[in-house]
Amino acid sequence: MIPDGPLRRLLQAEADFQAVRAQGPGGQNVNKVSSAAQLRFDIRASSLPDGVKARLLNEADQRISADGVIVIKAQRHRSLTLNRAEALQRLTELVQAAQQVPRTRHATRPTRASVQRRLQGKNQRGQLKAQRGAKADAD
Repeated sequence: MIPDGPLRRLLQAEADFQAVRAQGPGGQNVNKVSSAAQLRFDIRASSLPDGVKARLLNEADQRISADGVIVIKAQRHRSLTLNRAEALQRLTELVQAAQQVPRTRHATRPTRASVQRRLQGKNQRGQLKAQRGAKADAD
């Protein structure tokens, strides 16, 4: 569980919660009570830093729509309050993951020894395959 901090309070203030009916088994409780929580968070309209917004929008996540809205549905618990907390928890984890700036990759060249080992292995494999061919008559 992520502690209550400035990020969590910001997300809670900008997120839109809606009570919806839960799916799956549960008897009459599921049929009568809207205990699942659906959270909607508009990335573009939020007050998150631009870098975090860009990383969230570029993420290949099915919870992020083409409009830039994150939709999270929590329905694990029977209580709407617990489901709201779980949905907010998932949103916070998603945003915290986007806050991590990915390290840039610097191109490197293989060492001379590694190139030689690779070519030597290819040569040995080629010789092994060449031995499998039809034998030439020594007439």
